[in-house]
Amino acid sequence: MHDTSIPSANIGTAVDEAIRSRQSVRGFLPSPVDRATVEELLTLAARSASGSNIQPWRVRVFAGETRQRLTQAILDAVARDGPERYRRELNYYPERWREPFLSRRRKVGWDMYGLMGIAKGDFEGTQRARLRNFEFFGAPVGMMFTLDQDLEIGSFLDLGIYIGTLMVAARGRGLHTCPQAAFADFHEIIRPLLGIPENEVVICGMALGHIDPAAPVNALKTERAPLADFASFDGF
Repeated sequence: MHDTSIPSANIGTAVDEAIRSRQSVRGFLPSPVDRATVEELLTLAARSASGSNIQPWRVRVFAGETRQRLTQAILDAVARDGPERYRRELNYYPERWREPFLSRRRKVGWDMYGLMGIAKGDFEGTQRARLRNFEFFGAPVGMMFTLDQDLEIGSFLDLGIYIGTLMVAARGRGLHTCPQAAFADFHEIIRPLLGIPENEVVICGMALGHIDPAAPVNALKTERAPLADFASFDGF
């Protein structure tokens, strides 16, 4: 029998705080996260909704030498071939930017670079900042998310729900995350290192660990559009 009881106010407050305190952390402490905790988070997030309960998500989790090898392989590839050589299998962003999305993207980018001391026009600085992605921003745990190639758009939605739930669950244990679409560009480097077959699409990576409160970039406060900008109501 399913529990249909209404959560207490204390539980609701804790969930609200986990959602509000979630941020994309770009500076982590090297403090380890034990495997049991990661397994608990992945299992809890698997309660996420998915169409017809197909649960399409696949996750590779790695730490230690494996994480270091993956980081070094990508950095070596960029140094050897340049970043333009590598492209993801599917577009994440629109091919043509328009408002309001363009302004939002620019604002968060320059707010972040400003905290890092990177001025407009400093292309070397922005490239160094981008390469930090592939070091998982110093986090001890990396994840790679994939979907089977023959799945459709609904499964991408399902995976997004899973990842969102996982990030909130991490906050419930005092941990932070950063979802990272940048890894998808390097799927041909990542596949052999993590044993990902060709019939799976590399969607994104994620860093997991403890936030470094001294990292200036973690002071970034992203804005959210007001409710009236994206929601409408009728019949109330």
